[in-house]
Amino acid sequence: MTRTIFAAFLLASASPALPQPVPPQIAQLRDAALHDDYAWDIVEGLTTEVGPRLAGTEQEARARAWSVAKLRAMGFANVRVETFPVPVWVRGAEHAEITVPFPQPLAVTALGNSAATPPQGIEAELVGFDTMEQFEAAPDEAVRGKIVFVSHAMARTQDGSSYSASIAPRSRGPSVASRKGAAAIVIRSIGTDYHRNPHTGVMSFAEGVTPIPAGALSIPDAEQVQRILKRGQPVRMRLVLTPRQLGTGESGNVIAEVGGRDPDAPPLLVSCHLDSWDLGTGAIDDAAGCAIVAAAAKRIMDIGRPLRPIRIVWFGAEEIGLLGGEDYRRRHGGQPHYLLAESDFGAGRIWKVDSKLGPARVEEARALQRALAPLGIVPGSLDVAGGPDISAMIADGHPGVSLRQDGTDYFDLHHTPDDTLDKIDPETLRQNVAAWTTMLAVLSGGIEPEPKRPRRR
Repeated sequence: MTRTIFAAFLLASASPALPQPVPPQIAQLRDAALHDDYAWDIVEGLTTEVGPRLAGTEQEARARAWSVAKLRAMGFANVRVETFPVPVWVRGAEHAEITVPFPQPLAVTALGNSAATPPQGIEAELVGFDTMEQFEAAPDEAVRGKIVFVSHAMARTQDGSSYSASIAPRSRGPSVASRKGAAAIVIRSIGTDYHRNPHTGVMSFAEGVTPIPAGALSIPDAEQVQRILKRGQPVRMRLVLTPRQLGTGESGNVIAEVGGRDPDAPPLLVSCHLDSWDLGTGAIDDAAGCAIVAAAAKRIMDIGRPLRPIRIVWFGAEEIGLLGGEDYRRRHGGQPHYLLAESDFGAGRIWKVDSKLGPARVEEARALQRALAPLGIVPGSLDVAGGPDISAMIADGHPGVSLRQDGTDYFDLHHTPDDTLDKIDPETLRQNVAAWTTMLAVLSGGIEPEPKRPRRR
């Protein structure tokens, strides 16, 4: 497989006589990746041998050590960890119940950075709001000294776009509740499932705001609370949340490379995040992403050397505020990159490709679209790309590609105890690897086989 074939592919892409055929070598790489086992080996090993990987904890440190050993064993070069400090928050006891008028337990979990109740908990009148806007408009005296409940409605969508539209009760709710004098806040989980699994997630108190206990109820329990409140009788809740802030700890980005024939060429960065929340084993969020990008890079490395280097980055501390992405940007954001891409939306089938390679590389983007089409991937925008840890660098002007996964069911599992290995379909995982392998093959500048060493006689 030579550079000439890839160059001819891109030159032909500029011709008005479209579509051009995909070179057989790229098609072979793509189709062979549909039988990939590297990704499953990585995601199974990480979730089994490490499990949950909360940022800044000993579990995340074990994950970094596991990752370094794994990437070295796979043959990647320059495997290393770039560490950085992070605040460390850990979960404690979690319990909620309605005590008046219809006593019953509720499934609850603390939101990241929640303050703690006393060990025995707090009991107070519960006041509810159907929307964040309704809560923000309420007078302070309506919630002072009470436990606030805030609901919302998150729609099930393929692209996950409803997440950002639904996150306000988690992101802003605790600060608003504290400013209004509430004793605590519980919200309807940001999710789409109907299991009694509450969804955690990070939130931060605004500057100058006193932290208060903040939790999420499972969706069935949140709807139960709404029904109880609508009976019109006074409602009281007992809430126990005892998380702790442990001060400053260490996280880090795990980095590995496939060397390029031109060591001075800007690298193709393919990424994921290594940390996870602590309720499940972080299989879909985001061990799957780490497995996908490393497997694709490995498949390129197996056949030879690309012209441009490939850099694998498994970001740390994404869940608590994109801190790994910030650290990478601080260290490396001033350096040119040929591509930034991130896999962080589970292991659902890739259905669309968006890109933002710039006006000079439009034909390259179209060539990528054609190479991905046999995988059932439709062409998307040529001026949009992103990913949680890389969006800031793309906004800075770096080029990017987004391989969009089907997220219809993603928020059934997101940040819950249900985020476990059994939720990953090996076939859709392989389709992801095939798409990422294709992208690297098209954009890497061409892959040349390593010269065979003469046999010793």
